[in-house]
Amino acid sequence: MNARTAVFPGSFDPITNGHLDIIHRAAGLFERLIVAVGQNPDKAETFSPEERVAMIGELVRGQANVDVQSYQGLTIDFVRQAGGDIILRGIRDTLDVRDELQAANTNLIVGGIETVFLMASDQYTLTSSTFIKQIVAMGGDATTRLSSLVPTTVLEKLRAKLAK
Repeated sequence: MNARTAVFPGSFDPITNGHLDIIHRAAGLFERLIVAVGQNPDKAETFSPEERVAMIGELVRGQANVDVQSYQGLTIDFVRQAGGDIILRGIRDTLDVRDELQAANTNLIVGGIETVFLMASDQYTLTSSTFIKQIVAMGGDATTRLSSLVPTTVLEKLRAKLAK
């Protein structure tokens, strides 16, 4: 098998246990995995790119082949600059399939980079960073209800930023 570097791009605002599940599983499939913290122009950021890189770095510290970096601009440009061979994407449901397939085909045509999909584990198929942020911002009991979806350290940081 050839040595492969996969890039797992996303906004990770915040990172969830579903993201971490994909990261841990992918780390066993690729020689090197870069978690690429990008920006989604359609969403307001809760955490700065530096804060997200630091949070993710803490959570993947024990995985020697996982690196966390932030980037701006097109994902395909970052993948090339970082020496990536593959874009890694997680799939939660059929809506993700449609959107991700379109992006994967565009990245292949424009950049010559293949995309590999990993299906979300059952317990994370309905996990949404947006919904998690809304629950915390509206004063929901984040620790009890969200601890299975988001790491405790991330919940604490979310509560500090968003809780009323």
